[in-house]
Amino acid sequence: MAGEEHDDVGRLRACVRSRQPELERRLAEWVRVPGVLGVPEHSQDLLRSANWLAAEFREVGFPVVEVLPTGESHAVYAEWCNAAGAPTVLVYSHHDVREVKPENWAMTTPFEPVLREGRLYGRGSSDAKGQILAHLEGLRAHLQETGTPKINLKFLIEGEEEGGSPHLAKLLEDNTERFAADLVLFSDTLLWHARHPAVCVSLRGMLSVHLEVYGPGRDVHSGAVSGNAPNPAFELGRLLGLLHDQEGRVAVPGFYDDVDPLPANLRDALADLPFSEEDWLERSETGAITGEKGYTVLERLWLRPAVEVTSILAGDPLGVSRAAVPAVASADLSFRTVPGQRLEKIAEQLQEWVAATVGDAYGFSLVPDLETAQEPYVTPDHPAVAALEKAMARGFNAERAGRMGNAGGGPAELLGRSLAAPVLFFGTGLVEDHWHDSDESASLDVLMDGALTLACFWDELATMQREKGDDDGHLRQ
Repeated sequence: MAGEEHDDVGRLRACVRSRQPELERRLAEWVRVPGVLGVPEHSQDLLRSANWLAAEFREVGFPVVEVLPTGESHAVYAEWCNAAGAPTVLVYSHHDVREVKPENWAMTTPFEPVLREGRLYGRGSSDAKGQILAHLEGLRAHLQETGTPKINLKFLIEGEEEGGSPHLAKLLEDNTERFAADLVLFSDTLLWHARHPAVCVSLRGMLSVHLEVYGPGRDVHSGAVSGNAPNPAFELGRLLGLLHDQEGRVAVPGFYDDVDPLPANLRDALADLPFSEEDWLERSETGAITGEKGYTVLERLWLRPAVEVTSILAGDPLGVSRAAVPAVASADLSFRTVPGQRLEKIAEQLQEWVAATVGDAYGFSLVPDLETAQEPYVTPDHPAVAALEKAMARGFNAERAGRMGNAGGGPAELLGRSLAAPVLFFGTGLVEDHWHDSDESASLDVLMDGALTLACFWDELATMQREKGDDDGHLRQ
């Protein structure tokens, strides 16, 4: 049953909803800027994307807006800090987008947005341009009521997230005082369900690993050596098959030694979320449910570590086959980690396991990408979490908001550690939005509910500060 709508929330909702056509227009315009990270021909598009967003911040009224060079891309920084004695929030997100395979898109071409059945299709519509514009629309609604922000706001929208944020640490180090905040709001996450709001309170870590297995000294015609030549494709397949045991657990010795016990209160919160296998399979399009035995789907998804194979390459995957035994077979692995685990230790354990497991006829190379690895993060117990829960319930017109985690990674731990501030999460993505895949889209209804949530959240934070009677602007736990 929907929650009772207060007059002030009703006014905010009407304001937000009245601007839906404008959000649709602006999002479509931004999606047309192909700011794809890691593709040289799109380097200028990344700068165009940053400048486009900078103009949006200026249009809203931010007195300080800058475009900051960071490695291959540019970050956008905006600041509006005129609320004396009020808390300061730094909002983090990203404007770069993932590379595309246009031939796989059916609903539209990646950078020609199309609106169908309440969804705007196009690369970046949900991850994460839509999330950023939801912030701006929420702030516009807040400003209509207040004239100026009730709290101090800083936005850091980077342009290298899809590459693991390799220059974010340096950017934070060089601007520690400038980016200082009482809390960070991380907006690059998913919601559980469009009709069942839940506050994300945890983010898994991430370690990417590239594995190569070597056989012959060069690709060799199979008709000349078939039957006695070591084929690295077979050996790589065997190794990948051995990564999991019969219980669905990662079979690398010591992998779970440091995993923290699951918090009972969070397990209870996940169990309270509406879940059915039929709904999950339909929305995720995964076909079946697999994984570690002894845990629910949501516990595996958000609270337990995992490993995935994200690519495999051997022989001649494209064009005419040469009918040769390949010299090399390779795979990219993505490890998702949880509190207690250390990324360097996992890399060492994996190296030892591959060395002990690979056949004598093969060589191998294993390269963990520790430069872009990301530690897991859990939001601490903080009064702002309750404020966000209340704001989400109002924004999505629900009785209450539940709690959830996020299956992917992100630089939340880096932000919290560098700025010495708690990190909260709020995103407007859904599993059915097809992040990183073909036909990515964003639900306009969810974006508008997200915008209303944010407008309510700024009000809640300001009210909480007044009720606590703190006059120095700091949000205390």
